[in-house]
Amino acid sequence: MTNRRARVSTALSVLVLTLALASCRHDPPRFEGLDPQQMPEDMRSDYALFAHRCSKCHSLARPLQSGITDDAFWADYVERMRLQPGSGISREDTTPILRFLHYLSSGQLSKRDLHPAAAFALRDGGDE
Repeated sequence: MTNRRARVSTALSVLVLTLALASCRHDPPRFEGLDPQQMPEDMRSDYALFAHRCSKCHSLARPLQSGITDDAFWADYVERMRLQPGSGISREDTTPILRFLHYLSSGQLSKRDLHPAAAFALRDGGDE
């Protein structure tokens, strides 16, 4: 009986240790946007609208790290996204979103402008 208890106790200890180690796994912060303070003041509202609308359906990393530099591609892409149910992108939203994507595509942002999501939060704090 003692041998059996020792095996059960050892098995339970290994299980608890495994679960404890699994719960301690630390992933690096996920890239989720840009720090608006790093961009020109006139671009911040365009970025805020872009971030608010585009993050409803997908991670901001998707467009921000795409490497796309073609304004015509962005125009087609934003139009497709606008037509998606629940996107919340209106016709009026397309101009500021495309203005921000042009700013992004033109290379005016550098790697130093990319920050993990925890580094900042959008200042307006809510839905419209």
